[in-house]
Amino acid sequence: MRLLERIFDLAIIGGGVNGCGIARDAVGRGNTVFLCEMNDLASGTSSWSTKLVHGGLRYLEYYEFRLVREALIEREILWGIAPHIIRPLRFVLPHHAGLRPAWLLRLGLFLYDHIGGRHLLPATRSLDLRRDEVGKPLIPNRYSRAFEYSDCFVDDARLVVLNARDAADKGAEIRTRTRATDIRQSDGVWTVSMVDTLTGARSQIQARALVNAGGPWVEDVLGRGAGVNAKAKVRLVQGSHIVVKKLYDHDRAYMFQNADGRIIFVIPYQDDFTLIGTTDRDYDGDPSKVKATGEEIQYLCAAASEYLAKPVTPEDVVWTYSGVRPLYDDGASEAKAATRDYVFELDTPGGSPLLSIYGGKITTYRRLAEEALERLAPYLRSAKAREGWTGKWPLPGGDMDVSAVDGLIAELQRGYPFLSHGHARRLARAYGTRAIKLLGDAKSAADLGQAFGATLTEREVRYLMTNEWAVTAEDIVWRRSKLGLRLSADEIAALDDWIRTQIVSQSPLLEAGGRS
Repeated sequence: MRLLERIFDLAIIGGGVNGCGIARDAVGRGNTVFLCEMNDLASGTSSWSTKLVHGGLRYLEYYEFRLVREALIEREILWGIAPHIIRPLRFVLPHHAGLRPAWLLRLGLFLYDHIGGRHLLPATRSLDLRRDEVGKPLIPNRYSRAFEYSDCFVDDARLVVLNARDAADKGAEIRTRTRATDIRQSDGVWTVSMVDTLTGARSQIQARALVNAGGPWVEDVLGRGAGVNAKAKVRLVQGSHIVVKKLYDHDRAYMFQNADGRIIFVIPYQDDFTLIGTTDRDYDGDPSKVKATGEEIQYLCAAASEYLAKPVTPEDVVWTYSGVRPLYDDGASEAKAATRDYVFELDTPGGSPLLSIYGGKITTYRRLAEEALERLAPYLRSAKAREGWTGKWPLPGGDMDVSAVDGLIAELQRGYPFLSHGHARRLARAYGTRAIKLLGDAKSAADLGQAFGATLTEREVRYLMTNEWAVTAEDIVWRRSKLGLRLSADEIAALDDWIRTQIVSQSPLLEAGGRS
């Protein structure tokens, strides 16, 4: 068993958005940071969201004003630091009698526009569905009026990876496929024992402070020997989504209200598809085995069909995904009412701090990280330096104006004329300015190496393995990208075979994710 020689200022268990966000902020303040993730980055809850950076309009009904305000402020901050993977999206909320009254929606949208420091995103407006093109996909003569408001779309899994990449660029050590098996403290220091889930190799590190960002596994981590009796409890809520072929031609999303009080989103997705979700139901079981049930798929189809002129059926579904949200258990009777706010539990057994995180959402991950470090400030050497820096410093590839993505696409096509517009657009939206680093000195399509289908090339795969901790085809086609929607099962299998041969012949690739 290998013991790392130095003692880290901070060790983090969990490579989701919260863990990677804390790692980035902490190392940027001058701390030495170690993070381990038992699977791939963003392989749990963080890649199974509705892909939105949003205030959470419906949370106003539960009087969660602080959470909504914080989330609304974060929308434009996150858009500013990652304009390649985050973009504005307009949402249409059709109104009809029998659900939330129009005055309540107007009041909620007024608050939505004004409590969060909106500067760049367009304001709410009213629509006549009989005249506006967004009325065309809806059931004729049923809906005449709607409200349109702003939020943002985000590539959630890439948001996580880019936080990890920036943390590693600043000196953090990021270990994926590394499971923490035991956590012990003595003499003011935590010792974390780990096993490499690919090789079986065992190792240990030591740290002065420990963050438990295990998400759905937060209580499981505490059970690995920390000597802490958690007072807070996690409530696991399953959220499932379906993806169908493109349902309409315009670029706006819908927010549909259901008779049961729940809402669903219908969102343009990956150019040729439509994303529909989410469900809210309590989950009891292994979070790694969660899948969209037939009942949930039927529910989402029926909810969308209440509004759309062309009904959505389970036969239309081309992909489903499901995740478990680890919410703080506030005793709410219904899953839809459980708080999305985050809660910290700080324990100091023997004087060594252990901060466990319950709840949270993609939109507020950066603020969560700041608050986590504020809680740990008395125990860290560099807690206050560069405070607030993560909202000003761009994520990798995001060093451009929020309006510059189209210009970058054009620049890629000028510099690499063999790229199709669709290929250049995909690279710009995934990698931002780092797409130029990925493409390097390529002078022709042949220079990009083997083609795996759907514009995925050997050069991109090697980049993802070397720079973004990708180890399997699943990492690449479902998390680093969503090309799994376009690749056949045979093409994905061929990619997996190719990756395996590379790992066997060049074993350093397994460790290479930490290099820029």
